[in-house]
Amino acid sequence: MGYLKEPKSSKFDRDPALASPLAAAISVQDRETLAMVASALKDRRMRLAFQPVVYAGDPGIIGFFEGFIRLLNLRDQVIPARDFMAAVEQQQLGREIDCAALQLGLMAMQRNPQIRVSVNMSARSVGYRPWVEILRRALQDAPRLGANLILEINEASALQVPDVLKPFMADMREHGIVFALDDFGSGMTSLRLLRDLGFEIAKIDGSLVKNVDRLPEGQAVCRAAIALAEELGMYVVAEAVETEGEATWLREAGVGCLQGYLFGPPTVTPDFRAFRHGRPALKGQELA
Repeated sequence: MGYLKEPKSSKFDRDPALASPLAAAISVQDRETLAMVASALKDRRMRLAFQPVVYAGDPGIIGFFEGFIRLLNLRDQVIPARDFMAAVEQQQLGREIDCAALQLGLMAMQRNPQIRVSVNMSARSVGYRPWVEILRRALQDAPRLGANLILEINEASALQVPDVLKPFMADMREHGIVFALDDFGSGMTSLRLLRDLGFEIAKIDGSLVKNVDRLPEGQAVCRAAIALAEELGMYVVAEAVETEGEATWLREAGVGCLQGYLFGPPTVTPDFRAFRHGRPALKGQELA
């Protein structure tokens, strides 16, 4: 049997800058988006949108609110997070976004001391002095804030710098802060590291939740993620719940809290009066 000849390479194949006009256009678009993000941070054009996380057993009770950073362009339009989050993850710009989200979350808690809030962060921000100083200064000025603060770290980020993260988490637990592992079940998991880090909350990734009530193969994976989280001593929250069918299945599967558009979208004008001092239980006890 003969073999197909490989086509001759052209200068467009050899020169990455010229290889694809589409790639070049995307690169320009990325640079423009990152420039908008940097400008929004510099000029403080930002908001925190809050989404309720409710008890599975009684969705009328809010366990906590998750805060999502919203950066605005010069026309006060939201810059979609999907357009920049992946690009800034390893950059200082990502740490500056974490600083902004933390600061806005802490300000909301200071104005509304009855609420509990979770704020997203990268594990790499633990080594970023401005971010750490914002947190420590807030805890010094208002020590009670720690008991109402949840820091969310996605699974991939947590497993990158466990040696730095572990002592930080131990230190912050002394202030009452709780840690949530975001996107649980979405990627490769190091069971040993997750055990050593000891996250209190596991947030089941939305990709496992979608249509879980109608897809038997998805149910098996979701049950496995829930069982693993419980085995590691984590309280289970399901993200991206959009239908009553999904909520019912997750409730019956033992999930403690539910989050998603079914219970309310993220909003920059939340009604914090709806918070009823909910406290997700961990192994029969309240999270401190």
